[in-house]
Amino acid sequence: MLVFSSFTLLVIFLPGFLEGVRILALFPIPSHSHYYHALPYLKNLASLGHEITSVSPFPSKEPMNNIKDVPVPELFDNIDDMIKHLSTPLNSWDYSEYINNYNLNLVKLVLNNDGVRREVLKPGKAQFDLIIVDLWRLDALYGLAAYFDAPIIGIASYGTELKIDELVGNTSPISYLHSPSFTSYDLETYGGRLGHFVQQSIFWINWRWRHEPNHEALYRKYFPKIADKQPLSEITRNFALVLVNQHFTLAQPRPYAPNMIEVGGMHINQQPQALPKDFEDFIQDAGEHGAIYFSLGTNVRAKNLTEDRKKVLIETFASLPQRVLWKFEDENLPDKPPNVFISKWFPQQDILAHPKVKLFITHGGLQSTVECIHHGKPMLGLPFFFDQFRNMEHIKKQGQGLVLNYKNMTSEEFRSTIIQLLTEKSFDIAARTAAARYRDQPMNPLETAVWWTHYVLRHKGASHMRVAGRELNFFIFHSLDVLGTFLVAFLVILAALVLCVVTICRMILRRGVDKGKQKQKVQ
Repeated sequence: MLVFSSFTLLVIFLPGFLEGVRILALFPIPSHSHYYHALPYLKNLASLGHEITSVSPFPSKEPMNNIKDVPVPELFDNIDDMIKHLSTPLNSWDYSEYINNYNLNLVKLVLNNDGVRREVLKPGKAQFDLIIVDLWRLDALYGLAAYFDAPIIGIASYGTELKIDELVGNTSPISYLHSPSFTSYDLETYGGRLGHFVQQSIFWINWRWRHEPNHEALYRKYFPKIADKQPLSEITRNFALVLVNQHFTLAQPRPYAPNMIEVGGMHINQQPQALPKDFEDFIQDAGEHGAIYFSLGTNVRAKNLTEDRKKVLIETFASLPQRVLWKFEDENLPDKPPNVFISKWFPQQDILAHPKVKLFITHGGLQSTVECIHHGKPMLGLPFFFDQFRNMEHIKKQGQGLVLNYKNMTSEEFRSTIIQLLTEKSFDIAARTAAARYRDQPMNPLETAVWWTHYVLRHKGASHMRVAGRELNFFIFHSLDVLGTFLVAFLVILAALVLCVVTICRMILRRGVDKGKQKQKVQ
């Protein structure tokens, strides 16, 4: 009877959740942080009865209920070259050119993959009710939303930026909002705003004039029948939802359109797990000095650092009383100090949750940054590329950590910065304060993401949430046509005034000349 009553209540109050839908998840970026940020979200949807087909280079090691992998391993082919380019100083045009070409190639690899063509694109093979896609200038892939006539949800795994904001018509003033790039600008200064404006303008021009047409052509190649009815520019303006890996306590607060939802940290495990015995014993034996966790993420490999940089790290760690857990991708580290524990993998969230871990030395990736804020630990940032500079600059401004340039820092500079972070209480207080603010939410981020996903499904794409600004081109959105009208009117009036002044001056001069001639005649 109790089971029957419960079922009846479920039928009455949750009609939208009774029927599972078929979801196509597209995560072609060959970066662990992009996919594993979204994986708990996909798993949660699958646990609720939705069937998910996941296209990515990260197939599951073990089968998962309701999740079918379509692996695209060739997406890893140029990953080392990409990391090398992003770690090398480039001018703004070359940087944007490389990124946009790289992304276009990722789309081609996905659409040409045998598994994708067999399981996704083959006529009559599959039908999907919802598309979920990673957002990183992959526009031709968005054509799958039109191909399946399904709403599309974007996952902004590194937070939003100008290009993502355009998808939903979101307000994104570059005067005070720092978009991810290889350079960090101080937007509180005129020089910083000028540099940021020039850089973002170059990025925008490179995309709009050179690479957007390439995605349009690719879309027409693979979806010719759909392209005649619905151009790609229309699809990119019809995102039902964008889930942003941000929160106003994690970065500078900013405005959002109604269908842009903050879910920063939706990948975080709310209940930390016990550490493996060897990790736990190493940390516990650190005593009152505690431990330091050092990781450069998955894209930057510590083993590939130059010998000079490795020497700085090893000398510094050897001089500290703390124990150091170092994510190192090789079996052995020559000259490894006895207070250093190396491993190819650490359960990062569980490590950061440990009370004896006092400091996180990080590359500054957004997932790592959010995890560290969640657990209230100070940070020392060694950013390498893209959004890492923006992330670490915010941490520095908030007093939660410090930042060094890994390319030219000395052992003494590295050591003194670590000691400063460990001994000055202000950093620990700021980190704990940030953690308390971030954790104070009505729902945890994963629950928020799932709720809004179901909202979109219940309301057939939730078109009522989309702002009109997404349909406007750049010039109309920023009222440049209106400002241009006033400028032209001002120039016309100014020209008329100048003409009048010139005419009056000529008349005055002419009268003066005529009077002079008359006087000469009288004399």
